Amino acid sequence: MGRPHPPSADRLVTSASAALPAPLRSYLSDPSLTALWDKARDRLERNRLSPTGTMQVHLDTEGAQRLGGLLGTRVEPGLRRLQLATLDAALRASSAQCGLVAVVADLTGRPLRDRQAAKAEQQSAWTAVWQSLDADLARSKLAEASWIPGWISDLRSSGILPRAGAAAAATALAQAVRTMAVLGLARMPSVPGAAGQPERWWELSELAAHTTGDAHGLDEGRLAGTLTLKGIAAACALPAPVSSASRRLLWEQAGVSSDVLSGTVIVWRLAPPGGDPWSSMMRARRDINLATHLTVHELRTVADSVLLAAPGTTVRWCENPQVLQATARHGLPGILVCGSGNPSSAGWELLQRLLRNDAEVLYHGDFDWPGVTIAERVLRLGARPWRMSAADYLDALAELPADCLASLAGDPVATPWDPHLGHVMNQRGLAVHEEALLHRLLPDLSSQDAG
Repeated sequence: MGRPHPPSADRLVTSASAALPAPLRSYLSDPSLTALWDKARDRLERNRLSPTGTMQVHLDTEGAQRLGGLLGTRVEPGLRRLQLATLDAALRASSAQCGLVAVVADLTGRPLRDRQAAKAEQQSAWTAVWQSLDADLARSKLAEASWIPGWISDLRSSGILPRAGAAAAATALAQAVRTMAVLGLARMPSVPGAAGQPERWWELSELAAHTTGDAHGLDEGRLAGTLTLKGIAAACALPAPVSSASRRLLWEQAGVSSDVLSGTVIVWRLAPPGGDPWSSMMRARRDINLATHLTVHELRTVADSVLLAAPGTTVRWCENPQVLQATARHGLPGILVCGSGNPSSAGWELLQRLLRNDAEVLYHGDFDWPGVTIAERVLRLGARPWRMSAADYLDALAELPADCLASLAGDPVATPWDPHLGHVMNQRGLAVHEEALLHRLLPDLSSQDAG
């Protein structure tokens, strides 16, 4: 078999910007030269697309003959070291009438990329992303929040932003900062499981339209929503959510209702006095001793003109479901609401409705830092404390066995309804959970006057 020769220039006419002439392309694209062009591509992309330096490539007999035909010299099979400038000059002198960069792009099927320039461009783009974030945080006053450095560190290490690309990341970060500023995250206390009182409650779609211009801009799977949830988690000293349920609960920490049906507040013997069908239904449930789970959807379906409780009605509110469970088990007559920890959006909706109806809401929760933080939120809206004084705390320490107590965890928080309570809790360092005080709480629910 004779050595193959590249097609002669006198049979081919092409411009520098045209694709390779078909005969030459067929000659150079033979499988025996594939490794050569791949090696050349890699070397050029690492060399700022400059055909300088050398590369090594293994050639079989066919490949050596074809390369020799291009270069006009004998090339032996085996591992050969080639000058890129020599290849470039040979191609320019051939019917290709273009250099190595253009030929390699044609033969490998895609334009070459200057890796160093692309890397520098990417670095510049990401520098701009982080600078824009710093500026946005400063303008929104979020930069002063103690949790922001941890949030940024998590974003840098998680890989979530590089996967999106600099442009998409910049847009999502700006949207997340606007959202967190609207939610008032700068003022959230860093107590696990507790958040500051929301300035207002938002539907998720309403908030998204306000801060991203898209009602779905904060939906699950959208980058801006993910970044915002990471911010809420950092502000509340909570882990990032890993399920739809945990995402819903985390949104509620910041005053956002992402689901008007799943989140509930439990009520016992709540008996609205009106003659409308819903009030009648609630009284019927009371009469047969049924607890009721109320949703945001249900509460917002009930007209504002409908009283949830007659003015002056005493409504007690507890933090832990065990208290309501014991109340129901004993069939106690007092009205009781359970927020199940930090209230969901349904809980806050109910609380505000009761207070607008001039009900007397009395609140009790855990004597630990998250518990008194939740208490402060509820009391600030207009509820009054129910056995939540320093004296009540000290009485509990005195009468409860050691195995009913736990060590306080987290940073101390203020108790403005009784400043001495926070002081003695910090001094004693012990937590008293609500279910340990059933013997104190249930008697308060044991008379009709209690409800």
